[in-house]
Amino acid sequence: KGQNYNFSVLCFYRSLIKMYFIKRLSVSCLRKSKIQQRCQSNRRPTAPLGSRILTDPTKAFEHNMWDHMQWSQEEEERAREKATENALVRVQPEAQDKYEREASKYWNEFYKTHKDNFFKDRNWLFLEFPEILPEGKKTPMNEEEKSLYHVKLNATNKCTNLGFPGTFEEGKDYCQKNSVDGFTSVQDSIPGVFLYCCDFASGAVALVKSHLSCNSAWCFAFVHDVCDDALRYPFPDEILDVILLVFVLSAIHPDRMQGVVSRLAKLLKPGGMMLFRDYGRYDTSQLRFKKGRCLSENFYVRGDGTRVYFFTKDEVHNMFTLAGLVEVQNLVDRRLQVNRKKKVKMQRVWIQSKFQKPFQPPQNSCQ
Repeated sequence: KGQNYNFSVLCFYRSLIKMYFIKRLSVSCLRKSKIQQRCQSNRRPTAPLGSRILTDPTKAFEHNMWDHMQWSQEEEERAREKATENALVRVQPEAQDKYEREASKYWNEFYKTHKDNFFKDRNWLFLEFPEILPEGKKTPMNEEEKSLYHVKLNATNKCTNLGFPGTFEEGKDYCQKNSVDGFTSVQDSIPGVFLYCCDFASGAVALVKSHLSCNSAWCFAFVHDVCDDALRYPFPDEILDVILLVFVLSAIHPDRMQGVVSRLAKLLKPGGMMLFRDYGRYDTSQLRFKKGRCLSENFYVRGDGTRVYFFTKDEVHNMFTLAGLVEVQNLVDRRLQVNRKKKVKMQRVWIQSKFQKPFQPPQNSCQ
């Protein structure tokens, strides 16, 4: 691609819970450094998730977190037994139906209680996922560029009203004044990065919109339920360069995850990336659940009514490849997190992955 194109990113609220910090960190986190070299997405980094290695167990409490922890066979077996034990008593079917029907309500209550104080700034996002804001795309669009971009977006969609506020009339006027047969490329000459962010909890979206650093010149936040296949996005398919899914899919019922990923994959441009990070199997938070909180295998409900699933690397691979994407990175991130004051050790497990939409559709083997 040339230097002059618009870079579009869709992120979900839990993916970028304090997304206003992108503007503040966009330059500082992308300065050329030794760290940047290990984050290239076209190969498997030698140390993709940190380099603080615990070599002397007696020094475990000298830092809050240790990277690349290796589990012994005994530790793996104990974790499996604990997960099996806490899944023996399942939540009753009628209660499970309620948690599914009222999922947005429980998350709204979560954000009403915690605001944006529950999450810390995720300073690692640009280090592990440099695709979010590549070198040379550091400057958000100004108001004029944003307006032009959405005019072009409407033209690309043949002037169909997609529900994006304030753009339909602009797009209609643009089509009337320009002989483009209802089509104009949004990649032509618009620099900068534009972020779309959504969540099905209106309270989460309101938090983003209410922050002083949230600028409509580079960000549009909207309420959207990714599980609703009939609900249209405020932009056409194949328009996004990056989709960021960080601790998003784990909140969705396992039976609906594949449909969500497959629908999101259609939004990516050829060559676009789906960036994923979520809870891994036998993470400390899974093993802490008591009996009676299990909804189905490796799927639990918290005390506040929000739900969480714990993935394996193979599950993630299968889900994204079935959606037509190609694996670029798929890692199990095992870390030792410690409470130095209480002298408590916690084995954390996350899955971090990158999947790319092919530039060419797969060939039909029957032809």
